[in-house]
Amino acid sequence: MRIICQAAALSAALLFGGASVAAAETSSEVYAEVTAADIADPGAVLTDSAADLAAARTAGQAISWFSSRNGSTAYQGYCERAVRLAWDRTTHHASAIEHWRSSDGARHTTGTPPRGAFVFWNISAYGHVGIADGSGGVWATSVNGAIGHARQGYFANYLGWKPGNSN
Repeated sequence: MRIICQAAALSAALLFGGASVAAAETSSEVYAEVTAADIADPGAVLTDSAADLAAARTAGQAISWFSSRNGSTAYQGYCERAVRLAWDRTTHHASAIEHWRSSDGARHTTGTPPRGAFVFWNISAYGHVGIADGSGGVWATSVNGAIGHARQGYFANYLGWKPGNSN
């Protein structure tokens, strides 16, 4: 949504800027070129609807959420919450194992999880979940005691994966 707004602002700037040039050529008025900064208020607070945010979230953005928090201990014991926030999901599960057992996405137990997929392990009563990098690695909490990147086999008792999404 923001990209569309930015493109519209740039188009308007070019359109209005072009109109000013034409007007200046036919008269002796001095004009200032209209730029995107003149149209889009940089101080404005833009809020997207939940639907816009969910539609815009990608696997790359979910992975970026994790990588930007590399080394953080803020989500220790809250792996399900971390993946929900990474994907900006509207669906909430009480635990990773509940997410795995739910009808929220098809379960896969073979193959390399695709980029952004939820990857699950049965390491406790609550399970564990991370986000696949698409190359056999995962971003997760509890990697050396913090958010980090590791090979999928870093955690024991692999269950499988479900496609990542913002629903």
